[in-house]
Amino acid sequence: MLRTVNRVLLALAGLVLLVLGGSVLAVGLGASPPSWWFHDGRRDVLLSAADRTRWRDEGWFWPTVIAVLALLVLLALWWLSAQLRRRRLGEVLVESGDGEGALLRGRALENVLAGEAETLDGVEHAQAALRGRRAAPRARVGLTLAPDATPSDTLHRFSSEVLTRARDSAGLASLPATVRLRGVRHRAERVS
Repeated sequence: MLRTVNRVLLALAGLVLLVLGGSVLAVGLGASPPSWWFHDGRRDVLLSAADRTRWRDEGWFWPTVIAVLALLVLLALWWLSAQLRRRRLGEVLVESGDGEGALLRGRALENVLAGEAETLDGVEHAQAALRGRRAAPRARVGLTLAPDATPSDTLHRFSSEVLTRARDSAGLASLPATVRLRGVRHRAERVS
């Protein structure tokens, strides 16, 4: 979701800047603007003194300005915290049996999941990412299947072999996984 929000915000900001900058440039080069446009000619300023002070005496103006600015600050802080938040799980808490527990690097478990998934028949490439909490991780796995692979068989073998072995070796009660299957691109075969 964050990737979509980033793209939409970037696209909107770029579109607004492109339209405003292009219109000011066009008017500055001599194009005639529409009658309602805020910039009238080459020597015109973007905001005149009258435009800047027009709403100052209205009772709704300053509360509205403050509310809009506060909303923009809150949205900017939310966006910044979402950017700084770790997307991947750094460590997984492994139950060692003595009540203490041990920490396993998240990347190590991701590499094991991906490496063992690539050994399955019909899997060309695999990627894995862990999310969630240290004691309750969730896996996101992407499998690129060969042209002759059967998706249902590959998914069954992945969940019954690879995922079960990873869950048992890490001592986890459960390891839920979201698996995305994708076919490798290949040329059409000729049938005669």
